Amino acid sequence: MRNYLSKLSGPLLDRIDLQVEVPAVPYKDLKAEEGRVDSATMRGRVLGARTRQTERFAGTKIRTNSQLSGKALSTFCPIGEDCHRFLEMANQRLGLSARAHARILRLSRTIADLDGGEGIRVEHLAEAINYRNLDRQGAAG
Repeated sequence: MRNYLSKLSGPLLDRIDLQVEVPAVPYKDLKAEEGRVDSATMRGRVLGARTRQTERFAGTKIRTNSQLSGKALSTFCPIGEDCHRFLEMANQRLGLSARAHARILRLSRTIADLDGGEGIRVEHLAEAINYRNLDRQGAAG
């Protein structure tokens, strides 16, 4: 896999929002009922997130968080000082590009929407950064 990834350019990898390596799941974990979210519950979370986005972007041409860029990104994804410090630390450790930074903010906004929250919190940023698996491998390798 590392050989294949070495052939991909950084700018191309920056354009991939979710970069998650999915290991094989042991059968006992597949069989377990504990900790599962059923489809109806997940559907409710997604519909709630869509409703929040519809309300947030009313009166604009924007429909979803994925369309946020430039000024709209800073307007609709405001973060507190604790989040700025967290992103600064992540940027120093991972060497994130401006494009990766924007994608992390957009994804954090969506995670916050799915969580039912109004604002982006550090845990939303951390989850979004964890989805940038190829950024982390590049920093480590």
